[in-house]
Amino acid sequence: MGDHKFLELLKIAKKLNEVQITPLLMGSVGLEIVTNSSWDAQDLDIHVPGDERGWEVPAEKSIFDWDRIVGIMKSLEYFLVDLHEHEFLKNGLSVEFGIIDTLPSFAGVSLEDLEIHQVEDTKFYMLTPSNFYVYMRLRIRTVIVLKTIIIRTVVKSNI
Repeated sequence: MGDHKFLELLKIAKKLNEVQITPLLMGSVGLEIVTNSSWDAQDLDIHVPGDERGWEVPAEKSIFDWDRIVGIMKSLEYFLVDLHEHEFLKNGLSVEFGIIDTLPSFAGVSLEDLEIHQVEDTKFYMLTPSNFYVYMRLRIRTVIVLKTIIIRTVVKSNI
């Protein structure tokens, strides 16, 4: 399992907690914790408060306290590599920030249903196993639809 990635999450979450931000651990590292199985996590996916409209908002305004988060990540020696994806990189580890407030509209997950976890003095949220299931089903469906639209566009342009 991604123990190194989880330890990095704890470092980032501790700094976020210091500015009253409790992050949500998503992605494969989150799945590893929920299922106690390895999902070959390649990166860290962390959701924080932001505009519920998500990508409809300019990237630099979609995540609340973005400047603070950038400062925190820089203090941890991460470099911003993609503003649109809110992606940081350090020693080959990619950390991407998403918006926790899009969960209700995207996956029907109520923010009140998130489970708070605490390791020593560091707090972070996790989805329940059933919420992860719903979220992953919808995410897969969304990816398939987007790929289908792209392929259809390419096919039509080659006709």
